[in-house]
Amino acid sequence: MQNNLDAQKRIVELTVLLKEANDAYYMKDSPQISDYEYDMLLRELENLEKQYPQFQAADSPTKKVGGKAGGGFGQIHHAAPLLSLMNAFNKEEILSFVNKASQNKEEKPTFVVEPKIDGLTVVLTYENGVFTKGATRGDGEIGEDITENLKTIKQIPRFIPTQASLLVVRGEAYLAKGDFARLNAQREEAEEPLFANPRNAAAGSLRQLNPEVTAQRPLKLFCYDIVHMEGISLQTQQAYLTYLQEMGFPVNDEKFVSKDPEAIWQYIVQFTEKRHQLPYDIDGLVLKIDDLSLRELLGSTIKAPRWAIAYKFPPEEKETQLLSIEVNVGRTGVLTPAGTFIPVQLAGTTVSHASLHNEDFIKEKDLRIGDWVVIHKAGDIIPEVVRVLPEKRNGKEQIFTMPAICPECGAKVIRFDGEAAHRCSNTSSCPSQIRESLIHFASKAGMDIDGLGPAVITQLLDEKLIHHAADLYDLKLEQLVELDRFAEKSAKNLLNAIDKSKKNPLWRLLAGLGIRLIGGKVAKTLAKNFGTMERLEAATSEELQAIAEIGPKMADSLLNWFAQPQNRALLSALKEKGLFMGEEILKKEGNLPLTGKTFVLTGTLPHLTREEATALIEEAGGKVSSSISKKTSYLLLGEEPGSKYEKALSLQIPILEEDDFRQLLASKE
Repeated sequence: MQNNLDAQKRIVELTVLLKEANDAYYMKDSPQISDYEYDMLLRELENLEKQYPQFQAADSPTKKVGGKAGGGFGQIHHAAPLLSLMNAFNKEEILSFVNKASQNKEEKPTFVVEPKIDGLTVVLTYENGVFTKGATRGDGEIGEDITENLKTIKQIPRFIPTQASLLVVRGEAYLAKGDFARLNAQREEAEEPLFANPRNAAAGSLRQLNPEVTAQRPLKLFCYDIVHMEGISLQTQQAYLTYLQEMGFPVNDEKFVSKDPEAIWQYIVQFTEKRHQLPYDIDGLVLKIDDLSLRELLGSTIKAPRWAIAYKFPPEEKETQLLSIEVNVGRTGVLTPAGTFIPVQLAGTTVSHASLHNEDFIKEKDLRIGDWVVIHKAGDIIPEVVRVLPEKRNGKEQIFTMPAICPECGAKVIRFDGEAAHRCSNTSSCPSQIRESLIHFASKAGMDIDGLGPAVITQLLDEKLIHHAADLYDLKLEQLVELDRFAEKSAKNLLNAIDKSKKNPLWRLLAGLGIRLIGGKVAKTLAKNFGTMERLEAATSEELQAIAEIGPKMADSLLNWFAQPQNRALLSALKEKGLFMGEEILKKEGNLPLTGKTFVLTGTLPHLTREEATALIEEAGGKVSSSISKKTSYLLLGEEPGSKYEKALSLQIPILEEDDFRQLLASKE
């Protein structure tokens, strides 16, 4: 810095930038900058504050841990401060940490190296072996009460066989790479904003005000620390991990134990490459002193312990050139630009293609055909353009514009106000929309027709054997055996699978039709509430929105779909082919004992698990909710109930114990 004024200006600038980044990352689950950029800015601020302490803000990001408890949740005070970690970015910094920790010690200390899961820190509290509350880290002192959301994670034990009167466990909730990719694919299909990476997807899932939304996300957990315990004493980090595993907590098997600094560094080097083979995302490795008594001697700073450090992986980014942009048309008619690049090795695979999402994304990046760009993999999975390198332009680059006509059928392309998507206006006969719709219809998310994958559907379309979904049910053996890769046995198997799909439940047909915003869960809700396709088709917007899970956008989407003549014609054709439209379900559900009743469960039932009780309720036509409201029909009460019991009393909700519940089922049979 040239002078004190320059230093003061930069400190103020960095403080503002880092506070905004913290808010976006911790509170909004929508990062503005990469982890590496954040770490570098924070390190710059730390160095400046050391040189010019007079300019350090009282609430400097260098003093803060994480974010703060959000306003939408209750607050939980942690049993002990949840500190952050010091960071290291190279061998010298790792060896420096090891040497400092080893000073004045007759024997070198043992270190435990564990993967740093890139997720959301959670804190689980057990009182006399019972899971009583769960929280986010928040600011390290106070976290958000997300107990009900955490209960949706099956890996978290509700009861543990511990002798400790109080046990507080720290872990990391995360989404596996494959689950993250599927979740983002579903959100893109529903035209919802995509999650930036698995960490933000996990955080966004756990910070839902409605636990039923959290329950739909395939969250997982690794536990790695005991924050506080009473009634039991352990002496090492390794003992912590063993004890947690014995208690039934999910503990990561990946760890390395050594006293040798060079061996530790070699493990870090090897794991930097190995991380790409893991099914979950990690952003570094954590190096901890094993001996808990030595940790006590070393103590902590205001922000981080002196006995642990996080080695942060360098960002894996590569430069490449955008060679071309192609536009693909999806089953809902949305045009999606995709870039083709000079192939590069990235996060363990060769990358040559990446989605460019929409025209707004391309304009925001100022991305042109021929540009040199920096790409990475979001969550080590999805290739993505990080930034353009305009300094490498030679003047031959071409500005991209979305086509005015559909590249598949030549129909006019439209863009509705308030939407980022461009759409093909030809919803009835665009070849790409037809192909993608048929692929979805036959997929596991739809009718689940075994053997009817994308390649077979493309082949059937190319041979003009099918034009829409109803044609599948007219296919003949002699037609299939004439096709490439079809022997008589495989042809018969496919025809049997197609015929079998006629008996699928109504929700599968609804999901397979590919109605915008209507996925499998919503399809099940609609099938349960309306019973038949005929009743659903006749439903008004008010009747649709009377269902808790159905909002205005979903209702409009359904009404618009049923209003299209070609869609009504398709339904008629499918009905003629013998597909199940739900008449028998309607008759059956009308006689079910708990139809229209909503139950909330609390506590431990004597003879039924929560899953078994839920199944009985749903089989009897009822619904299970995670929260008490005036619309709740009954509270099913077990031993050691939570706060739901008090709320049910205050709202005068009828309360049933297990025997009462069984009598209710029996009396209405």
